[in-house]
Amino acid sequence: MKWLFAPVPLGRVAVFRVLVYVFVPLDLVVFTPWVRSHANTPGDLYEPLLVGRLLPLPTPSHTLVWAVFWALIVLSSLAALNKAPRILGWAVFALYFEWMIIAMSYGKVDHDRVGLLVALAVLPTVGKARFGDKTLSEAAGWALRVTQIAVICTYFLAAWAKLRFGGFDWVTSAVLAQAIIRRGTWLADHIAVVPGLLIAAQAGIIAFELLSPLIFVIPQRYRWMGVVFFYSFHVMTFSMITISFAPHLVALASFLPLEKIRFSRTPRRLEQTHQDGTAASPG
Repeated sequence: MKWLFAPVPLGRVAVFRVLVYVFVPLDLVVFTPWVRSHANTPGDLYEPLLVGRLLPLPTPSHTLVWAVFWALIVLSSLAALNKAPRILGWAVFALYFEWMIIAMSYGKVDHDRVGLLVALAVLPTVGKARFGDKTLSEAAGWALRVTQIAVICTYFLAAWAKLRFGGFDWVTSAVLAQAIIRRGTWLADHIAVVPGLLIAAQAGIIAFELLSPLIFVIPQRYRWMGVVFFYSFHVMTFSMITISFAPHLVALASFLPLEKIRFSRTPRRLEQTHQDGTAASPG
């Protein structure tokens, strides 16, 4: 339990919160604009996920989809300013949760949003957090740790699903070859012709995903190397088959010492500092 609540600086949550809430409107407009098309999709095609049936949630309509869209744009933008972190945080989580139900209840379910959804759910529990605040907080540590667990579960359970439904034959299948045919890039076309390379890549993917929980046993001072490897894996994936995993990459930042990011003082504060006759501190 001590590991789960290991305290971290509040400044880390402050920066991570900005990354998460800035990404939400970008996701709606840039990464998944197709979700808005469900505003005009016939209601009889709506097959809600299990959670959508248990709550239950309403069938998406033109009014509902656009209301959630604009509410998320406004509230997530306000939340990114670190204002009313609990109220706005819970509102953004509830709306984005509904947005994901709308997105994934028509036959297509993405697994790259688990970490982001968990981050949105736990960030409001931290409360106020300011940039550069070095105060250690167990609440902040718990929020980031739970997000990290969700990120790693995304990898590990992806491998489990591959082996569960495809068996060990998945490693020697034509999964990557099919993906390259469908959406491969110039780089992928040149790599695909190398004999045995795609099979080796599939074996590497399975190994990487199954071993991903080892990131938690890497000493803190070296953990950033593992995170860089994770990011490089996604860079390679995007460069070959243009799958970005953007929301997952945002949640992956929960592993980084974000409190070390420095923000310059505002001109007004600098002016006041000089008027008081004291030297301005760097950064």
